[in-house]
Amino acid sequence: MNKKTVEEVPVAGKRVLVRVDFNVPLDPQGRITDNTRIAASLPTIRYLMEHGAKVILVSHLGRPEGVTASLRLNPVAEELARLLGQPVPKLDDCVGPQVEQAVAALPPGGVVLLENVRFHPEEEANDPGFARQLARLADVYVNDAFGTAHRAHASTEGVAHLVKPAVAGFLMGKEIGMLGKALTNPERPFVAVLGGAKVKDKIPVIENLIPKVDTLLIGGGMAYTFLRAQGYEVGKSLLDEKSVDLARQLMDRAAAAGIGLLFPVDILVATALDPAAQTRVVPADHIPADWMGVDIGPQTACRFAEVIRPAATVVWNGPMGVFEIPAFAQGTRAIAEAMAACPGMTIVGGGDSAAAVEQMGLADQMKHVSTGGGASLEFLEGKILPGVAALDDK
Repeated sequence: MNKKTVEEVPVAGKRVLVRVDFNVPLDPQGRITDNTRIAASLPTIRYLMEHGAKVILVSHLGRPEGVTASLRLNPVAEELARLLGQPVPKLDDCVGPQVEQAVAALPPGGVVLLENVRFHPEEEANDPGFARQLARLADVYVNDAFGTAHRAHASTEGVAHLVKPAVAGFLMGKEIGMLGKALTNPERPFVAVLGGAKVKDKIPVIENLIPKVDTLLIGGGMAYTFLRAQGYEVGKSLLDEKSVDLARQLMDRAAAAGIGLLFPVDILVATALDPAAQTRVVPADHIPADWMGVDIGPQTACRFAEVIRPAATVVWNGPMGVFEIPAFAQGTRAIAEAMAACPGMTIVGGGDSAAAVEQMGLADQMKHVSTGGGASLEFLEGKILPGVAALDDK
């Protein structure tokens, strides 16, 4: 990682604007159901407070249309205060004279949380005037929000050009360091496991990974497009008809590169996406016409696990089936357990895979679980993330 980090710049007595990712799930009563993202930001926040910085936290929450009462950051401020063991004042806006006054009054080591930055449409438009208003609050900019690093917004990209130094926080540094090493200098054998529903989202990832990995394991909803490309019937399974030719080309490219490309050999099929549906395991080339694939079968799970366990580097993005329904979660669990048993560098690439390992109680047995779904996917595609590119180089 060739970006400067928060440890490399003086922060004592400075106003430090920290872009965090507090976009946490809320229940209908507005209570936080998973505080992982808040907890992940604590090392950076604590470091800045201990080093006498005036800490100004900025985040979005949800997708508000203007000011939305249910998406105010009050529950986040309460949860952060609980984790830090001290009060965290939350302001009623993120820019403007009152915000500037509150920031000016902050003592060294103090912390304040700004209101949901997406209450202003200028945030997502990366409006230069809005970025300048945010910049007026700070002497130093720290981006610790990997989950939004693929978005060129005012608080993630625009402000980084206006406040110098602009550096990475500890979480951002860890994310880029872990994923970056896997893509540029992995210990081998390097295995990538790809699943999830949308094959078209994963095609650029597969294209980028083919020259880098030793083995690529394909499961989840995207596998049926590859099975169709091999001439198999897939019944009512998820299928992206437009990507069948592309799937064929990728298979040819992997073969030419000498990459092991493994697909399911057996499939758990069901009559419907319903816990009470009839199910059975069938060979991958014998999916009945009126049934749908909902998970990889036990033989495939075993075969995939045998490849994962001895690997030196494993990157996983996308579940193997409809893991939200317990009856269809066995394939995803088998991958998670194989990774937990693997002594190598095991990286879970955010989104549904992160939710699955969390739900299965195996998250702490992975070397790294990414906090960014879309960001980790774009990173695996080899794309430049605007929120990272805008930070100062070492």
